[in-house]
Amino acid sequence: MDDLLNAKFEEALILAHGLHAKQKRKGTGIPYISHLMAVAALVLEGCEHTEFKAIRQDLAIAALLHDALEDQGHQILLGEIQERFGPLVAEIVSDCSDAVITQDGQQKAPWRTRKEAYIAHIGQKRRETQLVSCADKLHNARCILADFERIGESLWSRFSATKPDLLWYYESLVDQFGKAWPENPILAELHKTVRLLK
Repeated sequence: MDDLLNAKFEEALILAHGLHAKQKRKGTGIPYISHLMAVAALVLEGCEHTEFKAIRQDLAIAALLHDALEDQGHQILLGEIQERFGPLVAEIVSDCSDAVITQDGQQKAPWRTRKEAYIAHIGQKRRETQLVSCADKLHNARCILADFERIGESLWSRFSATKPDLLWYYESLVDQFGKAWPENPILAELHKTVRLLK
């Protein structure tokens, strides 16, 4: 019973919903919380046959909160996440953020600059972070692929980046995740999805 989810996971789910309650998935009417729950599910499943099985609740909580700083940094600070959920969760959430909206509304760096920096540092992140990040990218890639199959080329207009830039980004992610941790249990599915997207 010890490895089941407990009240801390429920607390994180409630927090994530509160932080992202007004957000929708880009170009859709889908509540943003669906993405966070999907990433948490991928992480929980990915942990099953890894050394992280014993800490899967912490990783699932980090998955629920992985966009908290990047999207809602004006509502919550890293210190609060650490105080409520511990240093591992806080580190993963920080490492999954390629930009943080500060309380004074500071602007993010340009898209390409942020993505290049994120890709360059994948190999320096702990494997727990790589697992959560890979799950995040897999769910995003799956959604892009599904929407492309539904609406075609008009899909690309919903992004600030161009189609070639987005494809470069996902191919680069697969490459760097593979170099950093080839046994990542989510990597093969990300690779397959990105191939289909191309």
